[in-house]
Amino acid sequence: MKKIYLTLLCAMMAFCSLAQTRSQKEDIIKKINGDELKGRLIRVTDSDVSFVYTGETAEYIIKKSDIAQILHSSGRTEVISQQVQSSQIRQNDQITMVASPAEHHNKIAILPFTFLMDNQPGADAIGMKAQQDTYALLSQHAAGYTILDPRTTNAKLVQAGITKDKMIGFTMKNLADVLGVEYIIDGTVAQNKAYQTSYTSTSDNTSVKRDDDDKIKKVSTYGSSSSNAAQRFDVRVSLQIYMDNNASIYNANHQALFSNTDGSYGAPLEYLLKRCPLYRK
Repeated sequence: MKKIYLTLLCAMMAFCSLAQTRSQKEDIIKKINGDELKGRLIRVTDSDVSFVYTGETAEYIIKKSDIAQILHSSGRTEVISQQVQSSQIRQNDQITMVASPAEHHNKIAILPFTFLMDNQPGADAIGMKAQQDTYALLSQHAAGYTILDPRTTNAKLVQAGITKDKMIGFTMKNLADVLGVEYIIDGTVAQNKAYQTSYTSTSDNTSVKRDDDDKIKKVSTYGSSSSNAAQRFDVRVSLQIYMDNNASIYNANHQALFSNTDGSYGAPLEYLLKRCPLYRK
């Protein structure tokens, strides 16, 4: 009888151990770029997946368009996308990561824009103003993302010795590691002189003085003219978005429909942001 009890006890312990092992099994998300994310699925919608990494509590949102398949803890495999990896994705640089991918996840940094005036480098202040305007617009329509404010972005770049003239020597992966983000937005505002408009006005004033016999004594004529000229500009904005593995996920440009006198870039910038993959209505 004792042997029977002992056998039953061992079987129950083995069953509990197996059940505990199964309960701790992870869900695995395999992304199109080859990354594997291990943790627990929270919810799945038509457009994205909510996910918590193993050992963490923060909830992340991953776009389904970035996911190849999901290996559920139950053992079921769910194929999300079978598209081939984009030819634009470059080889990973042999550089040690400063931050882990978990710390990068769903974070965005916006670089100071390049400003060109008649195809020549222009004022840096306008590039930084475009950076601020991009942050202001996108931060209202970026649910699920964290956007670094421009001051923090620029301070991190300066502290790392990445000045504007040296930035060409860094890949987007380098910059993402320094800034601790998954996505980097880079842009250019190009302003070119189009044509001038002018307006001229002339006015004359004649006064006549007569004597007592109603004869013309004096005639005085006064005249004045004025002219105004306004320079008009054609403005084009280019926008690029990169991931922290150097993949380019958005590259587009748009020109303002009409020439203007103040060189404003707001309309084409808004047009591009509303069509980029990071924008949420």
